[in-house]
Amino acid sequence: MNEWLREVIRVLDLGEVTLDIGESELKAILDGARYAAHEVERPAAPVTTYLMGMAVARGGDLQEISETIEALAQAWSEKNN
Repeated sequence: MNEWLREVIRVLDLGEVTLDIGESELKAILDGARYAAHEVERPAAPVTTYLMGMAVARGGDLQEISETIEALAQAWSEKNN
């Protein structure tokens, strides 16, 4: 996966982005996508992870953001099903 991400960074000319995604960070990102896809709807996954990234860029903690998305998606599912 990291090789793919490095290629994306290169092609999108994001040289200022440092690729330093460890297993815990990757798990948090993928968990957020999974909860959005399964509890809301599949197309919500990529947009949710984009918004998670925006929140991290503003100084948020990725793990806390992922946990917030999990709780939000589960509540959304309960409310809308």
